[in-house]
Amino acid sequence: MARNPSVTKASTILAEIEELLAATEADGLTNPARRQLVNRVDDMRDRLERLTRKIDPNELPDAFFDPAEPSLIGNFVALALVAQDRKSLGELGRFYGSGVYAIYYTGDNSLYAPISGSETPIYVGKADPKGNPKTAIDQGTKLADRLNEHRRNIEKVDGIAIEDFDCRALAVQTGYQAAAESHLIRMFRPIWNNETGILYGLGKHGDAATTRANNKSPFDTVHPGRKWAEGNPENQTVAEIEEKVRQHFADATIFSDRNAVLQAFVDNIRREDRLDSDDEAARPEPSD
Repeated sequence: MARNPSVTKASTILAEIEELLAATEADGLTNPARRQLVNRVDDMRDRLERLTRKIDPNELPDAFFDPAEPSLIGNFVALALVAQDRKSLGELGRFYGSGVYAIYYTGDNSLYAPISGSETPIYVGKADPKGNPKTAIDQGTKLADRLNEHRRNIEKVDGIAIEDFDCRALAVQTGYQAAAESHLIRMFRPIWNNETGILYGLGKHGDAATTRANNKSPFDTVHPGRKWAEGNPENQTVAEIEEKVRQHFADATIFSDRNAVLQAFVDNIRREDRLDSDDEAARPEPSD
């Protein structure tokens, strides 16, 4: 019985791969040649995987759910945070636990008007425990301590009032807070977070004597009042920072209510689970 041409072709390619393997073991490869070869092999592996999926009579499911996937864990912890009731930041008190939190603005400062009273936080963060504690009590009061530190900083500065801030907090099993914080930052792009790169500096502490030449943070430029920041030079004007803030809000997704937030989480989970998220149409051709 004659072999199918495709099977014959596959056998030929397999033999050529064996020859390539032998050649790489015998020849000394320069670093540039090694990198090019690795890129080519990676591309071949991807194309062979797509070939396997094409000829396999059994289709892959639309999605594959792995509860241990770090990105999904971050998604779920962040979702659990949003499910918590909001509380006044100025009346928070102390409680056990480390984990993640979100701070919301509800006041009438025109700079923050697009997010005032919305479900888009002005700042999100995490509080890490010492060591690897297993219970909220063993974690100490790290989460409350961090939020109360932010409360004290807000109380010191001009242009905002502590009664105009709410917060959500979630004590999390040790080890999961970092993934949740990263997801919250990617999703909400909070204007006060360092990662957003615009009005950062809320969590900054007083500079040591060896770093007195540090520039004043955008937060301390727009909201002066912290004594230790007064002598630091400004590298941006208030007007420059405020224009960046306005542009950010014009481009960002603002979540008006919790239903919009929950829908965004559902969409994120659906994308994370998809098995066709790296389809061939989106893949660039290899370069020489």
